Amino acid sequence: MWTKASLVYRVFSSLSVFFMTLDTERQGVDGDTTIDVDKHLELGKKLLAAGQLTEALSHYHAAVEGDPMNYMTYFRRAAVYLALGKSKSALPDLDYVIGLRPDFTKARIQRGNINLKQGDLAAAEEDFENVLEVDPENEAALSKLHLIDPTKEEIAQGKDAMKIGDYGSAINFFSRAIEICPWDPFLRQLRAECYEIVGDTIKAIGDIRPTLKLIPDNTEGYYKISLLHYLLGEADESLKEIRECLKLDQDHPKCFKHYKKVKKLVKFMTDAQRFIDEEKYEDALLKLKAAFKVESKEHAYFTKLMGDICHCQMKLGRTTEAIGSCTEVLGVDENDIEAFCDRGEAYLLEENYDAAIKDFQAAKNINGDFHRAQEGLEKAQRLQKQSKKRDYYKILGLKRNASKREILKAYRKLAVKWHPDHYKGKDRKKAEKMFVDIAAAKEVLSDPEKRQKFDNGEDPLDPEQQQGGHGGPFPFQGGFPFGEGFQFKFHF
Repeated sequence: MWTKASLVYRVFSSLSVFFMTLDTERQGVDGDTTIDVDKHLELGKKLLAAGQLTEALSHYHAAVEGDPMNYMTYFRRAAVYLALGKSKSALPDLDYVIGLRPDFTKARIQRGNINLKQGDLAAAEEDFENVLEVDPENEAALSKLHLIDPTKEEIAQGKDAMKIGDYGSAINFFSRAIEICPWDPFLRQLRAECYEIVGDTIKAIGDIRPTLKLIPDNTEGYYKISLLHYLLGEADESLKEIRECLKLDQDHPKCFKHYKKVKKLVKFMTDAQRFIDEEKYEDALLKLKAAFKVESKEHAYFTKLMGDICHCQMKLGRTTEAIGSCTEVLGVDENDIEAFCDRGEAYLLEENYDAAIKDFQAAKNINGDFHRAQEGLEKAQRLQKQSKKRDYYKILGLKRNASKREILKAYRKLAVKWHPDHYKGKDRKKAEKMFVDIAAAKEVLSDPEKRQKFDNGEDPLDPEQQQGGHGGPFPFQGGFPFGEGFQFKFHF
């Protein structure tokens, strides 16, 4: 029979043996774990020194898992996070370190620096003051603590300047604060707002872009950047940014609405440019007018679309429409060099050389190195000079964009009328001269190479311009080729 006392004694003895055995096993495991943790820390340190940050981080992860109560493993991992630019990931590690060791000044300084850069001035101030309580002469803490009050003042003055509409001063105040708090998304948003109001859209985009990483799932940031690119006339870039917004939230109402509009606009503009490159100007016009229905209010798109419309109209020979379209562009942007050149080309087609010269000269004044302006000016001046001599288009009664078929048709009609043997008028010499001019016009304008020369202001039948030419007003050697009584026959 077991007595109560003997039972208690036996149970106690058994538990004692059990815990002794457990302690022995645990010592063996802890010893192995300590060795593994030290190995990971050593490897992590070597990789960190070699700049292999990602590999170093993996070893510090292993060290933390192996010894979760070792504050140094967390501190070193935080250092790697900071080296990788992942301050948000470093903060929890530093919080844990300080929780384990409140007097660990290096960790407090690191955390204070992060809080200061993120714009959490109160938290940064608390960390630096705690360091100074332990180490009153700590230079790192003293230097950073002295920055906090002036930064608070810069931010307050920037906000006050915004309230009274002094955005230039606000930008300066916020810029100085951002130098101390570069990771503060709120300050960057304030400065971006000021930049946008003063019209510096590119700098506004530059301030909003970092907030995409500083603020998780920043759909508003993507939406704002998309809008600003759109205002700059950068529809392709706007479409790219708004798609990023929808990746985060496919039902975002503002992003989805803007996406539908800019996607349609980009499609029309891309198709139009392709048709222009292929010289399919009628097709291009249809796409440009469709794009104009989507967006015609914003300055950047009005000038771009209307400028392309003018270009297509000019290429199609619709000079009156082209001149009107280009004039609309120049009414909005007086420095649109392409609009000046397109309108100059249209004036050339209308043989309004003075107006063409004026437009090409205006384009050249905007950019003296713009080849098209210089080339157009020289051509207009040559054509103006040429117009005072023999104009083959006028002789045949045609416009400069006449087709070869129209040229031959006009030639046949006039040749019948002015052929000396068939001319019924009294002035035979006039008929001879007219017939020679008609023949010369047909020779030049029906030959692509000669016509090109003439269109550029050079008469291929003018002996003064062509060495080895035929000489005299006649393009035929020996003068007028048809003897009296010659029976002229047409062979076309």
